[in-house]
Amino acid sequence: MFSFKVDDDIYIELLQQHKEELFTLIDSNREHLRKWLLWVDKRQTIQDLEPIIAMWINNYAENNGFDAGIRFRGELVGMIGLHYINWKNRSTSIGYFLSETAQGHGIITRSISALLMYLFVELELNRVEIQCAVHNIRSIAVPKRLGFTKEGIIRDGQWLYDHYEDLVIYSMLAKEWDTVEHT
Repeated sequence: MFSFKVDDDIYIELLQQHKEELFTLIDSNREHLRKWLLWVDKRQTIQDLEPIIAMWINNYAENNGFDAGIRFRGELVGMIGLHYINWKNRSTSIGYFLSETAQGHGIITRSISALLMYLFVELELNRVEIQCAVHNIRSIAVPKRLGFTKEGIIRDGQWLYDHYEDLVIYSMLAKEWDTVEHT
């Protein structure tokens, strides 16, 4: 199963038998996560996680991305994942979320930095995207810090409960990653 150590504080692992822990993370951060993620309201019970975790495991087994938990000093504090790998074009996009209390420690930035090495070196992908709501300042800061290129805005790119959100799209190519200083 997919797992790796980012650094002494951060570990990324597939979530299989962790539905109670994941539900607690979501439920205790519901208001915080709901600002940007539509799926939060669809996860009202632990049982709501069973089919989604099965889908995540299946995606990984079929070499079609993954969704993994982020542990910071042993505690599950968020998730990171690849939304579908386009093997023909050797590209993917990264999604992530972090609990409100875990923000400000560089956890997502460090996790994505480690993940980029895996994507560009191990999987030999050529392109990685990150999409963020244009008003999600914390999320936008991550691709900026990592040297991603801003490509533009997808107008009304995401329906969020009762309104559309514009999305900003960032990308990094393998040849660009080779020139970025890696932490």
